[in-house]
Amino acid sequence: QVQLVESGGGSVQAGGSLRLSCAASGSTISRRCMAWFRQGPGNEREGVANIDRYGNTNYANAVKGRFTISNDNAKNTLYLHMNSLKPEDTAMYYCAARLSTTCQDWAMDYWGKGTLVTISS
Repeated sequence: QVQLVESGGGSVQAGGSLRLSCAASGSTISRRCMAWFRQGPGNEREGVANIDRYGNTNYANAVKGRFTISNDNAKNTLYLHMNSLKPEDTAMYYCAARLSTTCQDWAMDYWGKGTLVTISS
């Protein structure tokens, strides 16, 4: 079993930046597909970004050029660097992992409990 714990959420003004962290245990994230999802008020949960063991990344169109997914192998931690934040980025952000070395799709096996990000205008 993989345990994922998110942190770094908070309230930020539009145009600002924030970095989310996901501390993982039970598995080495560098060997797996890892991802960030989010769910805003009244919206479905959507994939934001993912990264596979080879460093290949994918981003939702809404965040391309603004968000960056990365990992720190020494800390077994996944990050989401968010820049130029917009009010529509307001959501609960979730860290996720799957038992695969690649990210062929957005189906995940393990989920964190989420961290709330609120962007004010």
